[in-house]
Amino acid sequence: MARGRSPGYEDQRELILRNAAQLFSQRGYSATSMNEVAEACGMSKPTLYHYFRDKYSLVVDIAEGHVSRLAALVNDVQAQPLDAEPRLRLLILRFVEEYADAQHAHRVLTEDVKFLDPPDRERILDKEREVVDAFARAIAQLRPQTANGMAKPLTMLLFGMINWMFTWLRPEGALTHEAMAPVVADLFFGGINAVRIPSGAAEPVAHAAHPAD
Repeated sequence: MARGRSPGYEDQRELILRNAAQLFSQRGYSATSMNEVAEACGMSKPTLYHYFRDKYSLVVDIAEGHVSRLAALVNDVQAQPLDAEPRLRLLILRFVEEYADAQHAHRVLTEDVKFLDPPDRERILDKEREVVDAFARAIAQLRPQTANGMAKPLTMLLFGMINWMFTWLRPEGALTHEAMAPVVADLFFGGINAVRIPSGAAEPVAHAAHPAD
């Protein structure tokens, strides 16, 4: 009779995936070994293999898990009875909040998907395209004029603000992802003059040099 999984099996898998994602994000998938993943998780290499058969299965699970969570967020928002603008604002908020804890997984998705075998890569990229298409439809619903070729470019510009926020937004800083989500929405909808400054962000900018007397 086959042994059942322990109660903490899925929690342990998630711990491994989080640590592996951080290592792949910081060091690169090719430069990271299973020994390093096991060490980061505080377990032996044989124990690691009890959860994942190899490094390839780790990167597949990280990338697919991340894009699947994004797709689930889209489905949740679309199921709500919202008008076009509140729907798009909520999509932006939910994605910015998700990225606050998924920066490493997102970098794996964007940078390491090239290492996947074609069937796995296409399956994951198809899910990513579905997410992009959902945002494009939300933009086209808000402004129908964009439906003829501009909704997708506007979507990619929006993702440009969201996707790479982790490269400059410090987790310990005064601004949080939650505070920045409305800023992204305001900037996207109305331009710089529409941005409402979050509390704690209105500090004066120091000049690089004193003006001449």
